[in-house]
Amino acid sequence: MRALIQRVTEASVEVEGQIVGQTGPGLLILVCAMRGDDETAADKLAARIAKLRIFHDENGKMNRSLLDIGGGALVVSQFTLAADTRSGNRPGFSTAAAPEDGRRLYEYFSDSLRSQGIATENGRFGAEMKVRLLNDGPVTIWMDSADRA
Repeated sequence: MRALIQRVTEASVEVEGQIVGQTGPGLLILVCAMRGDDETAADKLAARIAKLRIFHDENGKMNRSLLDIGGGALVVSQFTLAADTRSGNRPGFSTAAAPEDGRRLYEYFSDSLRSQGIATENGRFGAEMKVRLLNDGPVTIWMDSADRA
């Protein structure tokens, strides 16, 4: 699975004029299931994100995790993280998981964060969404479950 993580002061996602998910201080997590991903990949990525030390401690160093600060997460599905831009001008998305697998793993990933005690809200899978955020830092980090054993 792939994720683009943004440390935020606040974030929300809107579908058809209605806010469907939001968070205060914490993370906006754009996530994409890739072909071949499974629940193990989702658990691994969720655990890494929950423990990622990107929040300031009392000395102003990025030394605290989402778990440490008691922050929330807004998880938004984004299959475009699978974009292959190596040739031509139009990205390809053939490495993204099939929609039914993508939805299942997206929901599983969110549940995995919740199981660690993180207040987690979601966008709406497959919907046209408007995402608003106030990036804190800014801090934006790319993660892929395949990058680490």
